Amino acid sequence: MDNQLSQSGQCIDRLIRNIEKVIVGKHDAVKLSVITILSQGHLLIADPPGTGKTMLARSLAKSIDCTFNRIQFTPDMLPGDVTGVSVFNQKTADFEFRPGPVMAQIVLADEINRANPRVQSALLECMGERQITVDGTTYPVPEPFHVIATENPVEFESTFNLPETQMDRFLMSINLGYPSPEDETEILERQQYRHPIDTLEKVASAEEIIAIQKTVTEIHADATVRAYIVAIANATRKHPSLALGASPRGSLALFRASQARALLDGRDYVLPDDVKMLVKPVLTHRIKPVTSSSRDSTAAAVLEEIMNTIPVPGVPHG
Repeated sequence: MDNQLSQSGQCIDRLIRNIEKVIVGKHDAVKLSVITILSQGHLLIADPPGTGKTMLARSLAKSIDCTFNRIQFTPDMLPGDVTGVSVFNQKTADFEFRPGPVMAQIVLADEINRANPRVQSALLECMGERQITVDGTTYPVPEPFHVIATENPVEFESTFNLPETQMDRFLMSINLGYPSPEDETEILERQQYRHPIDTLEKVASAEEIIAIQKTVTEIHADATVRAYIVAIANATRKHPSLALGASPRGSLALFRASQARALLDGRDYVLPDDVKMLVKPVLTHRIKPVTSSSRDSTAAAVLEEIMNTIPVPGVPHG
């Protein structure tokens, strides 16, 4: 296990440093995006335009030697524009499948909430079950498979609220926010002559990512840590300020992400602090307050209250 930890740590470090050649001053967001990939999950980056959402997604995709497709979502898209379609071939007198852009290892779903609900439903199967069904035939998506989506604020024109079933399929939702004046000055300097994304190199192979994902599943989580995760998820289902609590998929996402965070820190065991640091990015987008106003801030406040209420377990190492 020590050798696995060492090799995984070196690859993760290369990945983070490479992404930060493009993304300035957002170390925590970069770490969370990497944790999402290592947890075999999908990532949602929600922020106003121009804050670096697409650049983070592209930097992550370019850093891994995987097939990559970008889908620019628009209100007039059809499900077939994402999944692909069956087309009649006159030469063979039969239908043949022409895969859509979702058939790639890393898919950038840019401005995902500009797509209408029909298109959103087309994404549910591939994100949840790693397959798509077109005209009654099921096709597996390649491995590894990750959707990295960007989302604009819902009050912007031509945006749709993502349904709860769609939100629940994202392992994590993160925000970049605006840079500090110092970081924004550095961004100007870095991009004076060309954009760093243009020269970004691949630093990890698909095989390395799959191997690290397997190592993540072997990270030890004590029974008390598992009980702590379940207690947090269960508390969201009973809280009077929430109309919708975290699903079992949410507690599993928190479990897996905590394993990945432990690996990032070079440990082969999960600490309660791993769980606490990930509660908000993993669960905030999954829960729904009774009142619709200030959804994210209300959800975050409820999660903070829950974490302050539930006792943090002491965990033996190993």
